[in-house]
Amino acid sequence: MARKPADQSVHKDDIIMAAADVLQRNGYEATTMKDIAAQVNLTAASLYHHFRNKDELLLAVLEAGLDHVIGEIEPIVESTRPCAEKLRLMIALHVVSLTQNTAVGAAMVFEIRSLMSLKTPPRNGSAFDADAQQGLLQRRDTFFARRDYFEDLFRRVLREGIAVGEFKPIDVPIFSKMILGAHNWVSVWYREGGRLNGDQIAALFADGFLKGLLHE
Repeated sequence: MARKPADQSVHKDDIIMAAADVLQRNGYEATTMKDIAAQVNLTAASLYHHFRNKDELLLAVLEAGLDHVIGEIEPIVESTRPCAEKLRLMIALHVVSLTQNTAVGAAMVFEIRSLMSLKTPPRNGSAFDADAQQGLLQRRDTFFARRDYFEDLFRRVLREGIAVGEFKPIDVPIFSKMILGAHNWVSVWYREGGRLNGDQIAALFADGFLKGLLHE
């Protein structure tokens, strides 16, 4: 089958999800732009019309996953529900989202270091390349700030629950990292069609964490 040119027949979102799948299968170092292009039946040259390089595609994958889950969880945090109910819903949304998008979740676990190691543009590069790389680094920094904000949504609910007496006085930063660390690895070990589905796994997680938080 002939490869498609860089036209509107392939949406950027399709390319991002294809990149997530290839990254999950091959790992960042072994993945090439040609691999990703083949996944959506594009020529490699056409793929460069949408994304400048593999780093930009990786960042787009991580941004898409983070923006989606923040959009789902923010309304829960801002609601007037009891804190235990908020946390249960937040855990459910995050875990189920990870079981539905394991490739994106796996990128959060395994490929984040590649994003952290992005270099500043070389001084002998072209002005265009330097500007593009600097823009990518700024987007990278914005992504990490958004990731911190996402974690802070969980911290806010934990602090609120402690303040109103719903939760025990736990170490909030550590407890939030325990929750999110456990969540993130779901995308690594979860298999569709396994013994438990996403909703059941989420319920087990919520029960376990809330048991450690709620007063007897």
